[in-house]
Amino acid sequence: MKRIILIGYMGAGKTTVGRALAKRLGLQFYDLDWYIESRRMQKIPQIFALKGEQGFRQIERSMLHEVAEFEDIVLSCGGGTPCFFDNMDYLNAQGQTVYLQCSTDVLCQHLRMGHTERPLLKGKSEAELLDFVERQVAERQTYYLRARHVFDVTLMDNYEKIQLTVDGILKELSLGQQDKARQV
Repeated sequence: MKRIILIGYMGAGKTTVGRALAKRLGLQFYDLDWYIESRRMQKIPQIFALKGEQGFRQIERSMLHEVAEFEDIVLSCGGGTPCFFDNMDYLNAQGQTVYLQCSTDVLCQHLRMGHTERPLLKGKSEAELLDFVERQVAERQTYYLRARHVFDVTLMDNYEKIQLTVDGILKELSLGQQDKARQV
């Protein structure tokens, strides 16, 4: 049974890397936000509008506990998922957690280029976006750094670099497994 769980700030490439990693390993890929949307039959912005952030986080936690029990998966979590309730402890207990770390400048570039509506970013100017992302990454870093593995994805800007990122993560995960085997 294999579970690889990707965490990191929105725009870090969790979905892109997750899909490529799942394809390479022959595992099923799940994006937690997509899973929530399909189960609730509502888009994330609608859930935020109806329930507020706290209501969304409760739904997210419940759905996380469903999908993280699946076997042989790669799971991409929402940027805030590890930061609420006991989610980070739960994720670490469920599988190999990988924090996709990225510079705030690159995160902002990705978020501006993305076509996804992100409720927490709605209506922010360029300067406000950068300030918001810097503050939130700093706040969330303590949770993100609790992942079993940290992998820098700042320079992941084309298909070849995505594949190199997947190679690096696989190498990191296999080294982590070998270290654990030696400890037993």
